[in-house]
Amino acid sequence: MAPSGFILLDKAAGETSFKALFPLKRVFCTKRVGHAGTLDLRASGLIIAATGRATRLLPYVEAKDKCYTFRLHLGYETDTLEWDGDVVEQDESCHPGAEEENDESVILSEAQRSRRIQGGLTREDLEAILPQFTGDIDQVPPRYCAVKIDGRRASDWAERGKDFEMKPRRIHIESLRVVGEGGLTEGCSGKEFATFDIECVCSKGTYVRALGRDIARALGTCGCVSQIRRHRIGKVSVESAVRGEDLTREHLKSVEQVLDFPVVKLDADQMAVIRKGNWIPWREPVEGAERQQGRGDDCERLVFAADASGNVLSVCRYEPGRICPKIYLGEDE
Repeated sequence: MAPSGFILLDKAAGETSFKALFPLKRVFCTKRVGHAGTLDLRASGLIIAATGRATRLLPYVEAKDKCYTFRLHLGYETDTLEWDGDVVEQDESCHPGAEEENDESVILSEAQRSRRIQGGLTREDLEAILPQFTGDIDQVPPRYCAVKIDGRRASDWAERGKDFEMKPRRIHIESLRVVGEGGLTEGCSGKEFATFDIECVCSKGTYVRALGRDIARALGTCGCVSQIRRHRIGKVSVESAVRGEDLTREHLKSVEQVLDFPVVKLDADQMAVIRKGNWIPWREPVEGAERQQGRGDDCERLVFAADASGNVLSVCRYEPGRICPKIYLGEDE
């Protein structure tokens, strides 16, 4: 049987998330691999992949919050919302030397108008509007994305020129902060008047490209993004990840190294009951039992069940007074 566990990969920009898994199949000699949280082709950073029975736990990894950085280009928007796509809107009013009457269609304060005429929006302008994008918000995904429309990816319909509507989805943005400004990205297809580097901590389902688009529109202009990089999933950092070409079997992580569920140790008789799909009585409190699958008070509390040697063999649901099996990770008898 192929080893079971997680692998932390640092995906390179220009590589698909699917292709990033090829080294796992070669190194671990198995086709049973998967990953949580697809990254855009042009994005880089952390992918948490799994082999063997650990693939059953990927939904719990994907549910974790994620941390990204990206570069926001203000002044033009593209069809893909990336810096080098086909330009669909160019804001000429924001460039130095633009006539003041061109600004009349943009709703900004007089102070903002003055700064735009002088050459662009400032970091203070950007920081002032970021709070409206934190918390639970509705986001319309990009037209070029993997969301299914009538059984096909939206990007497939977009490439065919089909007219379709992207419906908003509820997401959660924990935090946004500006971490740099004035950076340059080669190959821009439009004219930018400012760039800002932003850090975003967000929920599953968030599209950074769409976030950049919406922030730019809130500033009264248009925008796109570049240099998207995922730095963290849950408590796991890309600093602990490996590039695919450097992957070895020693990089395999145990499930408890990636998912921070509390571990309860069971004796052989208790584990046999769990193995058969039945619950066991449990009178001791489980400190740190994590709430999963949502934000309400009815969320599940999940724990790892380990044998006397400390080997994690099951994911269980903890309820006061008992432990109920959910996913068995051990070998079949």
